[in-house]
Amino acid sequence: MPVTKGLVVVVDDDEDIRLALSMLLTNQGYQVLEAPDPSALARVVAQQRPSLVLLDMNFSRDTTSGGEGLEILTLLTQQHIPTVLMTAWGNIELAVKGMQLGAADFIEKPWDNQKLVDLVDKHIYASASSSNKLASTGKTSRKTTINRTKSSAWVAHSPSMQALEAMIEQVADTQASVLILGENGTGKSLLAERLHYLSGRRNAPFVSVNMGAIPENLFESELFGHVKGAFTDAKEARTGRFELAQHGTLFFDEIGALPHGVQPKLLRVLENNEFEAVGSSATQSADVRIISATNADLNDMVETGAFRRDLMFRLNTFILSLPPLRERQDDISPLSRHFVDTFAAKYQKENLVLSEDVEKLLVNYWWPGNVRELGHVIERAVILCRENTILPSHIMLPEGNAPSSETSPNTLRALDDVEFEMITQALKKYQGHVSKAAAALGISRNALYRRLEKYQLKKEDFEIE
Repeated sequence: MPVTKGLVVVVDDDEDIRLALSMLLTNQGYQVLEAPDPSALARVVAQQRPSLVLLDMNFSRDTTSGGEGLEILTLLTQQHIPTVLMTAWGNIELAVKGMQLGAADFIEKPWDNQKLVDLVDKHIYASASSSNKLASTGKTSRKTTINRTKSSAWVAHSPSMQALEAMIEQVADTQASVLILGENGTGKSLLAERLHYLSGRRNAPFVSVNMGAIPENLFESELFGHVKGAFTDAKEARTGRFELAQHGTLFFDEIGALPHGVQPKLLRVLENNEFEAVGSSATQSADVRIISATNADLNDMVETGAFRRDLMFRLNTFILSLPPLRERQDDISPLSRHFVDTFAAKYQKENLVLSEDVEKLLVNYWWPGNVRELGHVIERAVILCRENTILPSHIMLPEGNAPSSETSPNTLRALDDVEFEMITQALKKYQGHVSKAAAALGISRNALYRRLEKYQLKKEDFEIE
């Protein structure tokens, strides 16, 4: 499953404000949910726990005093949910009162985008760091430890994961660059976050960049930022990822997708810790740790000239390989139970457990989609289950346990499975081109993007490198 920087809920009765904040924070790697009023917020919180709530102080009942916002704040602090207050009528007295009631911070409308993002980053990472410190006080055996990073589980029961854990302990609290290798869906992003939160940079930002999702002509702007007027569409200055990650960790996902023309500029930053924003002559210093990930063979790319050898050596001071789920059978059951707990909470189903037959079924399946696929399977099972025990009938897996197996044409299949298969076939046929795939499927481009999010698919996984 994809890993975001955290879940932020924006609570405001102004639709334009909700939209603006949602777009801003989504572009920064956060999952954002909107709530127009306190009752909508209550429904969201009942289904899942936010990393942070941005809470307007005034709603329909009282438009100026902030009293209604303070009432909601009290309920949120009782649930230990970090909350930042927002109001266009802000004053020091109200801010102090909110802080006394447990607010994490206070911001006045209209806000400065960069300051707001920095504020959200600060409080989400502070909350994650606090959770890590609390977890570190417990005394548990290494072989039975499940450490949680954000909303996902890190499970290391199997011998292959125990060997990886030993490497993580040696590498995490260093400044060395790390290259993470592994198949799609194995949890490379989660491992990158784990390295960050186990390092001395844990209180600074963790910034993730999906190299496969950036148009080639925007790479420099994305990484280094640009000044206003630097090029035709540069109507505003933009802060690059290196600057956003200052003193923290910068994670390059799908590093193999980095265009050859940009590679020397990235190499220069890694060698000299210096860069310039596009259109600027001012040199900035970069204090970031680099973690990269790929499922491509960088050695082959070096041999074909697609990837610079000197850049690869800068990125792979340490190489950590995540094993596929089929090679870590001891982890399948605890991961499955974690996903049951997660989705049972999301769909408000209490005391759900896996039957022994289901656990055997899951352990014996070959999991071509790895942990991400396991999460999808368990989510569907939780939705289908009407009792307290998840049974084999709730687990929808393709027939057979080998890559060559095919589902019988006479077998009835879940609609989601058919839709998933059609989408993947269309993306493969059109090599990741979303517009062409959407046209072939008879749906809009936006509708296809929503389904990519639903099934945790990335269009770049279908592109030919």
